[in-house]
Amino acid sequence: MSTPSHQDLARRLRDAYSGGAIPPLRDGLDPLDADGAYAVQAINTRLWQNAGRRIVGRKAGLTADAVQKQLGVNQPDFGVLFDDMRVADSGMLDPANCLQPKAEAEIAFVLGAALPDLQTSPEAVATAVATVHAAIEIVDSRIADWKITFADTVADNGSSAFFVLGELGLPLAGLDLGGAAMALSINGEVRSTGAGSAVLGNPLNAVAWLASTLAQRGEPLAAGDIVLAGALGPMVTLSPGDHVHTRITGLGEAAFTYRKG
Repeated sequence: MSTPSHQDLARRLRDAYSGGAIPPLRDGLDPLDADGAYAVQAINTRLWQNAGRRIVGRKAGLTADAVQKQLGVNQPDFGVLFDDMRVADSGMLDPANCLQPKAEAEIAFVLGAALPDLQTSPEAVATAVATVHAAIEIVDSRIADWKITFADTVADNGSSAFFVLGELGLPLAGLDLGGAAMALSINGEVRSTGAGSAVLGNPLNAVAWLASTLAQRGEPLAAGDIVLAGALGPMVTLSPGDHVHTRITGLGEAAFTYRKG
């Protein structure tokens, strides 16, 4: 049997959005084949852009030890944020649009300036940040039972699905991002806790890694981009009807309800 091409793997992932979760991509991607996995991701990104979806930012993933341990990986990854992935703060997310979703609380940034440097520093990120937000990312693997390798999740756009950006946006000055404590609640019960220091020591470090990586690929972060810096604590499985809320010390809160509006 011939090895499937990157185009074949990209098509499988696209079809999974409507047809249901698929087996891991190990017949076509070595678990640690980052270049091949990002090539698959890029194929679908271009196709979705050509279909009219608009990129509004990027996400860094697997930046916290807790999430890396959950998924058995040991390095960050990234994915694309499209305009139709955004759920309004305190809005609703229809379960019909998800396969096997999980929620994780994050610190998000909106950039006021581009970050084109091939070796972007956290200090450069700080000067480029316009606003900082509490956020929730809804991750949702197209790989059955979340049995993913690093290559699986990268090819699958970082296992991304939707995100909620807290309505309150604060200037960076004076914020203690590393010390910011997070609590993520489901139906009023705290299910995940963490802190900004879980994200590569400080979320600015994660954005610096992401900015450098994208600049090296010729796709630098731009002014106006939304950047999700990575989970502050373990992700939590969602069930229809769940009300999801996070509070991050010093940054505010974000929430959504997982049911049809």
